[in-house]
Amino acid sequence: MVEEKFNTTTNILETIYSGDVTLTDVVNYIVATKNNKKYPRVLKIISDARNAVFNFSIDDLNIIMEENYKSLENYNCIIDAIIVDDPHNTVLTVLYKELVKTNKYKFEIFSTKTTAINWLKNQKI
Repeated sequence: MVEEKFNTTTNILETIYSGDVTLTDVVNYIVATKNNKKYPRVLKIISDARNAVFNFSIDDLNIIMEENYKSLENYNCIIDAIIVDDPHNTVLTVLYKELVKTNKYKFEIFSTKTTAINWLKNQKI
């Protein structure tokens, strides 16, 4: 499951991945973000996947990447800090980071929420 809430105090989209997270869950989340006209055009996201099991394959990362590229057409930049603590999720996340290569998308991996938030706060465009 993927749940998101925009924090108007920090101007950060807070996304929580929990339980089994499927390819469909991730694609639906990306499409919803793409279509949201209220989010800032430089969108900062904290993605917490510490309570999730990514239930998709390495091959599915290409589908996620393509959907993400479509979403970027509606934004000046997306800056995403993802928190993972599971070896399987970490492998998928690291591979995804290697696939996504565009100046409009900054993506870093963290093991704690504090370091992820600090990194997000210090990102400038």
